Amino acid sequence: MESPFTHVHDTPPPGVGADWTIPQNWDAFTADEHAMWDRLFARQSDMLPGRAADAFMRGIDVLRLEKPGIPDYRELNARLIDATGWRVVAVPGLVPDDVFFDHLANRRFPAGNFIRTPDQLDYLQEPDVFHDVFGHVPMLADPVFADYMVAYGKGGLRSLQFDALKQLARLYWYTVEFGLIREADGLRIYGAGIVSSFAESVFALDSDSPNRIGFDLARVMRTDYRIDDFQQNYFVVDSLDQLLGTTVNTDFAPLYAANDALPPIAIADLLPGDAIVTRGTQDYALAKSG
Repeated sequence: MESPFTHVHDTPPPGVGADWTIPQNWDAFTADEHAMWDRLFARQSDMLPGRAADAFMRGIDVLRLEKPGIPDYRELNARLIDATGWRVVAVPGLVPDDVFFDHLANRRFPAGNFIRTPDQLDYLQEPDVFHDVFGHVPMLADPVFADYMVAYGKGGLRSLQFDALKQLARLYWYTVEFGLIREADGLRIYGAGIVSSFAESVFALDSDSPNRIGFDLARVMRTDYRIDDFQQNYFVVDSLDQLLGTTVNTDFAPLYAANDALPPIAIADLLPGDAIVTRGTQDYALAKSG
């Protein structure tokens, strides 16, 4: 899956709104497309209890995502707005960075309006409706995480004047997409890129290969990531309150400048100051590169 910060045309294509939204046209989804959602939902929901964060599992229940078929945003948004004031809007695909940040800052989550085909069951580059709605939206029913995403969107809009998109993309990647959280019964998944992936939901928690490192904002924003396979690092927050508090209480402008003066951190590197939760063998990545 690609980063959300991927260059796209600055003007929307014909038939797309100025904010890049489109009607969901729920009635236009085919029986096969609804069946693909059901297949993916059943596979993930069967294996995520005991793996996904409490907030994610609560979100599934609050939003009633167990209902068969691709969710109708008219019904989904009624529940989501009631929970945290967020709503889902349909977009044709990746949107410009400023549009993406503006949606988040205003409690709108842009979701791709297509679903993968059977040959893309385990990997696709551009996020589809299953990744965006099943992966992201349950966490948006949690008030603390919902506020984090608003703060991230507002910070993203401010970041455009600092040429800091790469640093912001790393933060999004290692939290919103591939974040882990420490809970009473052990590490759990809250990142959408993991919870929407059958294989990575196992790898992220069970494999000896990746590093798992305590969350540090400046460190995360310097750390490169990979888009083509399982992650070699996962960053672990102690709580969603930690994630929100660190974000809203940090002055990002000097942090951008300080990080710009330092080299990026290679994907699998460990640093002397890291709070290492598990030191990975990197066997998986080494085998793939060999």
